[in-house]
Amino acid sequence: MKLILSFLCAAILFGCTSNKIATLAVQNVSSEPRDNEMVEINLDPQWTTAPFILTDSTGKEIPYQLTYNNKLIFQASVPARSEMRYQLKAGVPQKVDTIVTGNQYPERVDDIAWENDRIAFRTYGPALQASGEKAYGYDVWAKRVSHPVVAERYRLELKEGITYHKDNGNGCDFYKVGPTLGAGTAALMVADTLVYPYCYDTFEILDNGPLRFTVKLTYHPLKINTDTAVVETRLLSLDAGSQLNKATVSYEGLSTATPLAVGIVLHDTTTNLQADADLGYIAYADPVDRDNGQLYLAAILPGGEVKSAQPVYFSAQEQKTRGANGHLLACTTYQPDSSFTYYWGAGWSKWGFATQDDWFNFVRKESAKKAEPMMVIVVE
Repeated sequence: MKLILSFLCAAILFGCTSNKIATLAVQNVSSEPRDNEMVEINLDPQWTTAPFILTDSTGKEIPYQLTYNNKLIFQASVPARSEMRYQLKAGVPQKVDTIVTGNQYPERVDDIAWENDRIAFRTYGPALQASGEKAYGYDVWAKRVSHPVVAERYRLELKEGITYHKDNGNGCDFYKVGPTLGAGTAALMVADTLVYPYCYDTFEILDNGPLRFTVKLTYHPLKINTDTAVVETRLLSLDAGSQLNKATVSYEGLSTATPLAVGIVLHDTTTNLQADADLGYIAYADPVDRDNGQLYLAAILPGGEVKSAQPVYFSAQEQKTRGANGHLLACTTYQPDSSFTYYWGAGWSKWGFATQDDWFNFVRKESAKKAEPMMVIVVE
């Protein structure tokens, strides 16, 4: 599917002329090169809407998107400790393929599923909760093609009986969530016990490509200690080219600082994991599936806020109930009337990560990148 990129607000960036609008400098202060990494700059909505194109230093046109919260986003490549310049010029942008997209699927018990050119994800909705099935965490759909596949997988599953649990050429769903935190869900804790969030109550899709998908989810009230109506809100975003979602969570009605854990379900008792509280990440290699290879999971908590990062195993009885061995948890503290941002996602042995070491190396580098994000400034 193709879109014409949005007409952007001619914002803090520029005093407009017919030939040139503004020059942006993307700065990389880190010691590592950054390749095709999404960057963003705030736009002021007071300015008059005007069509323009974005070009790199060679004059090549670069795809961009205006997000729901007035950010200009685009992918930039910048060598270590360097900057690259981009120009906004008056003109009508070229058509661009939609790389990131998502939707609610009421025909499949209100799933919300989304994807980019690397991978796909799913979270569960009210109809599933009403059915009594317990699926608390995020799901992963492996894919090995760069074009969108999720809508077609649902169509084939529901209309033609061709299951998306089998790889029919572009990947499949073989990740097991069940009554766990799945692929990186956050949960508050009471007396060292996770308070599992259930399925979302309401949703609003805020961005739907071509370069970013964003959805806002709200959840049913929870009892946390003496607070009887704590309502969680999640803002989830996935960018083109990224293995990781950005998640921002907040809890209305929470009166005291409360432990919060980000968890990845452990499907075995294994050493195929890494957990580093100082660097703020957890990573895990799921057991190898004979037909489909291996999924890899990770969560990154930037900002030096991780109190502990370690595997926590279920009792024998809970293993039977949850169909898993435990969780790999990164724990921090949530402060009332605030928001907490972290990143979670996955990779696949058949699409970019041949071994678990490749994945672990990737996660370490991503953790360092989150600690030193690229900056975009107006230089003229």
